[in-house]
Amino acid sequence: MAAVKYINNDLHLESTPITQLAKAVGTPFYCYSSQILETNFADYKLHFGAEPNLICYAVKSNSNQAIISRLAALGAGADVVSEGELRRALLAGIPASKIVFSGVGKTAQEIEFALSQNILQFNVESEPELELINRLALDRGTRAPVAFRINPDIDADTHAKISTGKAGDKFGIPWADAEKSYAKAASLAGIHVQGVDMHIGSQLTNLDPLERALRRMATLTANLKTKGHTISVLDIGGGLGIPYDKGMSVPGIEDYAALTKKVLGPFNCRIIVEPGRSLVGEAGFLITRVTHVKECDHRNMLIVDAGMNDLIRPSFYDAYHEIIPVTLTHADEKSYQIVGPVCETADTFGRNRVIQTQTAGDLIAIKSAGAYGAVMSSTYNTRPLAAEILVEGDHFRIIRPRQSYDELIGLDSPDSPWQISS
Repeated sequence: MAAVKYINNDLHLESTPITQLAKAVGTPFYCYSSQILETNFADYKLHFGAEPNLICYAVKSNSNQAIISRLAALGAGADVVSEGELRRALLAGIPASKIVFSGVGKTAQEIEFALSQNILQFNVESEPELELINRLALDRGTRAPVAFRINPDIDADTHAKISTGKAGDKFGIPWADAEKSYAKAASLAGIHVQGVDMHIGSQLTNLDPLERALRRMATLTANLKTKGHTISVLDIGGGLGIPYDKGMSVPGIEDYAALTKKVLGPFNCRIIVEPGRSLVGEAGFLITRVTHVKECDHRNMLIVDAGMNDLIRPSFYDAYHEIIPVTLTHADEKSYQIVGPVCETADTFGRNRVIQTQTAGDLIAIKSAGAYGAVMSSTYNTRPLAAEILVEGDHFRIIRPRQSYDELIGLDSPDSPWQISS
């Protein structure tokens, strides 16, 4: 990407040298490109069209308030899966009329808050959830706008832990029960049925599973209209993948949108798309510093100061991230096991990675870490949360300061008074 380049052998994000960011905040840290984020959103808006269609950013992919605010300013809506994400979206300036609430485990408290804000839509995932929303809506003297998330029993051809559309997955209404669920919803006074929702998984690298899901959505929508249901919203979810490996091929946003219009266009419904990874994934980097180079059993171990607590995807999903040097020295290349300091063998970012020879103190960049990176980080091993930086041209802002040890340990309350449990 043009926003990522070497200038005088130093890696730059837009016009900002990574080495300057490392001096400003220390390592490890996350940095994000405004240019990449805005370009990706513009592509979605161009190909899916403006209102009434709606691009609802999947907040779970990166919930930093600065990222959400930047997308809000561009006209994005939000796909949220918790009250916390809903509150983040509202505080970032996304109007409730552009927010859809997904997720299998919405609590009464979360539903009540969403109802109080008059959100655009609940994506309902079970009949017990439907009944709870109905009761809470009636208590408020209102009707809740809903779409059912339908599980189409389609293999998304992705990692098992992020596949959401097969029979047996916890998500959605089973395909065989869809029409029965809509009939029940139509009988409930606190429910306004307005849409159909499907989302089959994440990091999808070809369009075939998406096309099968869209065609099932079209079949269901046609049947529902025949039976008198007014369907005005078709929520196609998200899931479009990104090329973590530079040799990987993934569909473009243009192809995804063209397929959607071909299959669902005849219904003249509002299309909602919920991108996350494909908006922010390639916009982000995790920058880490080499602390030690160790030879172990005839293997070169590159030990860095970032750990699996900072970026869990490689250990949790066996995910591949391209890893590159921040400064080119034109030294010979070596094969390394790139590992972190966490007390787990799983704390590994890459095996048998061939990059230029590294020494203690060198900086390396872990690419495509903008989605499911910082947002999934933890303080395991009492390691403070890393800083996050947003870059725009030759300017940068610290959008989350590095957590201090005092802040981290101070969250505990060892001297709080005892209470009687009965």
